Amino acid sequence: MPCRIEILISLIISYSKKGLMNHMLPDFPRILIAGTHSGVGKTTITLGLMSALMEKGYKVQGFKAGPDYIDPLHHMAVTGRPSRNLDTWLMSRDVCLELFGHAFMDSDIAVIEGVMGLYDGCLDGTEFGSTAHLARILNMPVILVMDAKGMSRSAGAVILGYKHFDREVKIQGVILNRVRSERHYTSLRKSIEENCNIPVLGYLPFDEEIALPERHLGLVPSVEQEFSKSTYRKIGNILSATVDIDVLLSIASAPNSLPAFERTVFREIDKRFHFRIAVASDEAFNFYYQDNLDLLELYGAELTYFSPLYDKYIPADIKGLYIGGGFPELHAALLASNTTMKESIRKAHKKGAIIYGECGGMMYLLEHLVDFKGKTHEMCGILKGATRMENKRQGLGYSNVQAMHDNLLCQKGDVFRAHEFHWSSLHVPEGTSYAYNVSKYGDKTSHPDGLFTDRVLAAYTHVHFATNPNLARHFLQTIERA
Repeated sequence: MPCRIEILISLIISYSKKGLMNHMLPDFPRILIAGTHSGVGKTTITLGLMSALMEKGYKVQGFKAGPDYIDPLHHMAVTGRPSRNLDTWLMSRDVCLELFGHAFMDSDIAVIEGVMGLYDGCLDGTEFGSTAHLARILNMPVILVMDAKGMSRSAGAVILGYKHFDREVKIQGVILNRVRSERHYTSLRKSIEENCNIPVLGYLPFDEEIALPERHLGLVPSVEQEFSKSTYRKIGNILSATVDIDVLLSIASAPNSLPAFERTVFREIDKRFHFRIAVASDEAFNFYYQDNLDLLELYGAELTYFSPLYDKYIPADIKGLYIGGGFPELHAALLASNTTMKESIRKAHKKGAIIYGECGGMMYLLEHLVDFKGKTHEMCGILKGATRMENKRQGLGYSNVQAMHDNLLCQKGDVFRAHEFHWSSLHVPEGTSYAYNVSKYGDKTSHPDGLFTDRVLAAYTHVHFATNPNLARHFLQTIERA
């Protein structure tokens, strides 16, 4: 007798031939962990829940609302599966549904971590980019996390406000963080359940030992933390004792059909590319959207991974390089000292390899990087100029991008949505041409971005190819022609 996943796949194949996912598909068990605001412990509780479910034998698929790269790395460290980003500002409704269904296929339950507060999104006052908007699109239940420090009866007022702010958002439970005692928890639970008619599923006690370390771009990525796995397990063990996981599972498994959608990203293709692309991957460069990598592979490209920190040379027989964002500023000395790697990248460039760098990748492709202490480090020198780390954030938020020149990803006049987040400033020779004109969402001003040549593009702009799959196709076509 076929298993549940085989039935699911056969149904999906049947309906996807028409480009449409049908309402009659089996339900996708899923839960969304949201917060009343940033810093309430969403990530900690999400990781603990993932760990607890893994201990119970579930195959857990992680997702992150919004454009963040770091939280998905933590998800992957717990679940062993690449976590995916779902962003209702960067992506259309149908794309969010498609990426969710695509990643869910061989898992038992999806756990989605929200972004900021439940109703926070882009700064235009609409729901776009918010956790609440994603919950509505995916037709899924929300578990709201609240920091209970310094609160008791007022907790009911807070949750009541979130419940009534948008009645279409299904807040099905509450988890309280930083609870000081059982007495404290009893008071909080009484206020919420009696006034809001929403169950409190449990709490996470105040414990400094399970705090996840942070720095200038947010949490420290899991690839740099030796203690991560033991910490995840500890949080999971605590949650298993203080949160009713069985009730949470019943909420996640309640009949909530995934709405119909049209497939536009992972669809049948009539063009395949047969070459290798080297992707930088180590502690310095690890900011990639998994769906970007999957999409390149769907089109036939073979991805091979290398470390600019530790390897001596880039992989052989490659036609393209993809160097994502990360933390080159924290590893600048080691990057600078790896002269054979830098030289191999320069040789590949001279021989015609196409190179795409995002944010940290751009910093590595320039001539110099000046770190937080003011020390200058020699980088690859593929492009003229340098970046300097500053004592405050230099760029953050959604952006509308217009191509001012033909480049590796698009043609002059093309427009797409993107995101940026960086603490460095760019210093290039006067008269430098830029690939993009970037306007921050909600801001009338604009600024240039994107250093480019006929075979190189490097920018602060972070691109999710699902925003417009033509970007990935154009990138591959550029490599093919080189």
